[in-house]
Amino acid sequence: MISKEVFEETLLQFFAPIRPYLDDPSVSEIMINGPDQIYVERRGQLELVPTTFSSREALTAALRNLSQYVGKYVSEERPILEGRFPDGSRVEAILPPAAPEGPYVAIRRFFKETLTVQRLVGFDSLTPVAAASLEAFVVAKTNVLIAGGTGSGKTSMLNALSGFIPESERVVVIEDSREVQFQRPHVVQLEARPPDQKGKGAVSIRDLFRATLRMRPDRVIVGEIRGGEALDIVQAMTSGHGGCMGTLHATYPRDTLTRLETMCMMSDIEMPLAAMRAQIGSGVNMIVQVSRLQDGSRKVTHITEVRNFDLVSQKYEIQDIFVREYHGVDADNRVISQLVPTGILPDCLPQLHEHGVALPDEVMELANERARTGAHAHAGEGGR
Repeated sequence: MISKEVFEETLLQFFAPIRPYLDDPSVSEIMINGPDQIYVERRGQLELVPTTFSSREALTAALRNLSQYVGKYVSEERPILEGRFPDGSRVEAILPPAAPEGPYVAIRRFFKETLTVQRLVGFDSLTPVAAASLEAFVVAKTNVLIAGGTGSGKTSMLNALSGFIPESERVVVIEDSREVQFQRPHVVQLEARPPDQKGKGAVSIRDLFRATLRMRPDRVIVGEIRGGEALDIVQAMTSGHGGCMGTLHATYPRDTLTRLETMCMMSDIEMPLAAMRAQIGSGVNMIVQVSRLQDGSRKVTHITEVRNFDLVSQKYEIQDIFVREYHGVDADNRVISQLVPTGILPDCLPQLHEHGVALPDEVMELANERARTGAHAHAGEGGR
């Protein structure tokens, strides 16, 4: 039998044209648009690189070797491949006939070094005051969703916030493809599995989530919410499983809630829409909105509290605790912005006090100042 090390090295030889970029820590993504066009992303900016594959057949052979490595099957009938390189980098490939000019491949790099909140503060993704506020929300076991577009830094933010989870807690992480890197001592990592060639053996996020609730978790983390498991997660949030966290694709905080609704409807459980919305409004406490700005930088744009769902207005009541203010661009076309507190105190403040934590003095002082001057800090519209 071929050893694992030999198999991995043989696989990487098939991807020799992009090997330098797989080893380059400044590269966050590699995009292969057929054998003759390869782009890489560095610091949020795309650049065309001079390397190519020798032929379409060489690229296809590389992907077939990758499919063998990850134990999956690709053919004309199944032209989509999801997998990982030996270092954990995530691969999504679409082969002909679904991609007539392909194959097309996107490789999201996997970095062994976990991005901490301190480093995000150093990158100006968020401020020390916002970081201290997020720490209070996480320690107090509020349910937090991290939302943003593709490549906006959702998983990096989730990894960073995990550093605030007390080390005494048992954390269960559920993912489609392993990306979350929690630096905690008691973490159980579970991974969903697609069906085999005969359509058997699938283990879904929902299957794992239901099993997890019987494994005495202190917190349940879902790497990415994207289907009917959303309803299971919301119901867990409203039934005593505090401190749930997860990511999903959405552009603004209010969109995050409507997208969560849509995914709840993908469940096979029928529930009146009003009841579902009431559970979402009660279960989700905080939304951390992240975005990749025009200059390629990744920033936190909103930290928003979900208060409830108002049955009269048929709207979610949300309020921004922090928002990013924009002030144009500098001489190097970098976006000038700052994440600032709004002066609104969250409704979950008593929950923070129950867990022995508090918001930073700057947040409390701004709220008191607004109260003294009679300034109206209106509920946020989530960027709308």
